[in-house]
Amino acid sequence: MNGDSDMTLAFELEALKQLASPESVFEDARGWTEYIGVVSEKPTYVVTNFTRKNRVRQDFFSGPRGKRESLEGVKDQFDTDRHVFVGVDDEDEQLAEKVDWEYLDLEEAADAADWIVATQAGQDGDDAEGVRDDWP
Repeated sequence: MNGDSDMTLAFELEALKQLASPESVFEDARGWTEYIGVVSEKPTYVVTNFTRKNRVRQDFFSGPRGKRESLEGVKDQFDTDRHVFVGVDDEDEQLAEKVDWEYLDLEEAADAADWIVATQAGQDGDDAEGVRDDWP
């Protein structure tokens, strides 16, 4: 990344889940961003459970709103020169364009910032959503 500290950085929850160490990514990004947080279409408790489990301290999160409304609200609330959205797919990229955020694919962001992306085989199945297969 380029060291521009007048930036608001938002991660799509699915992008954050793909990182080997979300906590260290947030710590690193705090060195060159002003505000950092997570947006998702998932319910608030899903985001909260994941960020607590991974010791991620965020300046903002989606709350009960969806990604689009969240990104619009964050941009209105946090007046920085740049607003960058890290996502995982074409839908995230199109959303960023619609709400006038810069889009950065997770792989590109990880490469530029030397973050480690977890391999699919190395992920723990991510039960942070509280869904159990054995539950009636």
